Amino acid sequence: MIPFVDLKAQYLSIKNEIDTAVLKVLESTQFILGNEVTALEKEFAAYCNAEEGIALNTGTSALHLALLAAGIGSGDEVITVPFTFIATVAAISYTGATPVFVDIDPVSYTIDVTQIEKAITERTKAILPVHLYGQAADMEPIMEIARRHGLTVIEDAAQAHGAEYKGQRVGSIADISCFSFYPGKNLGAYGEGGMAVTSNPEYAHTMRMLRDWGQERRYHHVLKGYNYRMDGIQGAILRVKLRYIEAWTEARRTHAANYSQLLASSDLTIPTALPQNRHVYHVYAVRVTQRERLQQELNEQGIQTGIHYPIPVHLQIAYSDLGYQYGDFPHSELAATQVLSLPMYPELTAAQVSTVAENLQKILQGVAV
Repeated sequence: MIPFVDLKAQYLSIKNEIDTAVLKVLESTQFILGNEVTALEKEFAAYCNAEEGIALNTGTSALHLALLAAGIGSGDEVITVPFTFIATVAAISYTGATPVFVDIDPVSYTIDVTQIEKAITERTKAILPVHLYGQAADMEPIMEIARRHGLTVIEDAAQAHGAEYKGQRVGSIADISCFSFYPGKNLGAYGEGGMAVTSNPEYAHTMRMLRDWGQERRYHHVLKGYNYRMDGIQGAILRVKLRYIEAWTEARRTHAANYSQLLASSDLTIPTALPQNRHVYHVYAVRVTQRERLQQELNEQGIQTGIHYPIPVHLQIAYSDLGYQYGDFPHSELAATQVLSLPMYPELTAAQVSTVAENLQKILQGVAV
């Protein structure tokens, strides 16, 4: 069996360090926030080339508080993409604002920057690009459009830890950037976790209050806040794992290069890493017209795959109230029917990558496997 993600393999590789870090928190009894979380905030912000880090319980909470810190609320509009995990859009809804969709670029799967200005109205307050699959959106024109229209830019970088755009680390480009530490992410906790990073001290101050019941100091509630605090144990675990993220990222990039070389002559559409980007391959998503058959036959050969994502948000029943219909965003809709994510994690071996590629080729060629 070649799993889609192997979390146990990564844990075993750093078990002693993780166990020691967790025991340290248990002995300190700093179970909520605390020294480990504070240290993680500083270290992860520095990794992103940002000034401030605000540790949270999920990446969704990071997006929610980032929007609130930017003043987004009822009656406002936020531009984003429909081809993303639903949390991107849910966070907008939490504020009372309305998500406004722009289709993706069919090569990068990130927001089509040529369509953004057409979606701007007098109610637009922010642009929320998604760095999907580990590839950064085209941030230079996004930032230029935002500055010209007086809009805030908030990056959904949940899948893009360590990704770069024109030499700039994701997390240092927009006004606020939001990361997820869900276990399967490039930097994953052993539970839930998230982080917002910014170089704007006012945004940071507001988000820190909002995550902790709106308190400026204990029992002095300045804002109507939330319980979005990170656990001390997750902070300690993530500090250990942060020391390895660059090595793990390069392993992902090596696996992706091997996949691309082995599958170059196949009938699949393989991922394109844009030349200005450092793609960090949260997933390696190919495109194929016979996805369900291919996925089933791979599974029969002991190769697990994933689909990210099968239904664009504008076609989800939960967001039918927005009034969008099939055909409104053709690139997102087509990608949703074709993308298939292959096994991708740092601990994959070259032999496993070859096995996946060989089985794919045989199935596509109609050869018995």
